[in-house]
Amino acid sequence: MSRIFSQVTHVIFDVDGTIFDTQSLTQHAYREVAKIFGKTLTLELNSKLLGRTEKDANSIFITELGLPDCARECITMKKNTLKEANPIPNFMPGIENLVLHLKEHNIPMAMATSSKYDSIAKKFKHHQTFYKKFSHVMAADDPEVKNPKPAPDIYIICASKFSDKPNPKDCLAIEDAPSGVQSAASAGMQVVMVPYPEISEELTKDATIVLKSISDFKPELFGLPPFPN
Repeated sequence: MSRIFSQVTHVIFDVDGTIFDTQSLTQHAYREVAKIFGKTLTLELNSKLLGRTEKDANSIFITELGLPDCARECITMKKNTLKEANPIPNFMPGIENLVLHLKEHNIPMAMATSSKYDSIAKKFKHHQTFYKKFSHVMAADDPEVKNPKPAPDIYIICASKFSDKPNPKDCLAIEDAPSGVQSAASAGMQVVMVPYPEISEELTKDATIVLKSISDFKPELFGLPPFPN
């Protein structure tokens, strides 16, 4: 029997790993820093870092591997080097098509991210046409966001910023990270999860539906306009 999902009216997107293919760069930075200290970035540890604010992810990384606090500088330097080498992030497969489709059908969209506002500005610098299709953005350093993902704060606040102020249950979240899925689900939203490759099935349990790619998403499952044939 096919699963029945609830109809939604608004869609909220995560950014890193959902809109942009940036998680692989971040993972590479952590892997390289781990090597410097003779450690290994395991799949389990990487899963814990996904979707967190940079501050929280760095703390988890250092604590889990038992690294000295000076490792924070190494992480920052490595991440900055990778960002400079890759100033224009690539879109995740299917994401442009989905956003364009929803915009054409006047579905309100927003973004809720663990990145900071200045980081978002840099990532969308060369994608302004795409960026303007969204109603608003809630970033982790917004003063209204007291607790970052996996707490539900950012999704609840993001929903409240739509002009018609929908109930969170009427919003669909698009996420890639376990912490983000937990955040949106705790806010009362259904969640489409496109997880990072090799993530354990246990870490996808809070998602409403799990897909290999957003290209596989069928909007009509949630009462949204279907893609044209």
